[in-house]
Amino acid sequence: MKSTLCATLLLLTANIASAETVAMPAGFDINAAERFATLALACVHKEYPNKISHSLNSDADVEPPRKLTPAFYGCYDWHSSVHGHWLLARLVRTFPDAAFASSAREALRQSLTVENIAQEAVYLRAEGRASFERPYGLAWLLQLIAELREWDDPQAREMAANLRPLEQAA
Repeated sequence: MKSTLCATLLLLTANIASAETVAMPAGFDINAAERFATLALACVHKEYPNKISHSLNSDADVEPPRKLTPAFYGCYDWHSSVHGHWLLARLVRTFPDAAFASSAREALRQSLTVENIAQEAVYLRAEGRASFERPYGLAWLLQLIAELREWDDPQAREMAANLRPLEQAA
């Protein structure tokens, strides 16, 4: 399942383009967007199974993924969760009137809160985590931030502002 989802997301990443700047690839229509949105929505808040790349500094570091990284705990691992959030943002930005748009917006709103991002930044700055998700996961984080900044939408602007502490930590 993980390899199928990753391969699917990578193909989408290579093929999807912003409707604001580039024409959509042939064959990528609302039906394809619905399928990808369904995949991302099924995983961004699915905590288990989960593979944590995690350095323990004390007993306090033994927590479930939703406590350690409350914004990006789903989709099996951190970078896949960030990627899934980027995918939802890109799909809603590209297909704002799609049936999945409200669910995708709600999933993004639920994850990208000030409180969740503050905990993500604390986690990233902790001792022994200087290489956490570098470069792959942090590259997806920067893509998510760029997607939200380029999107002319009030919710996107709020989420981009919420992500600022994590961007600074990265």
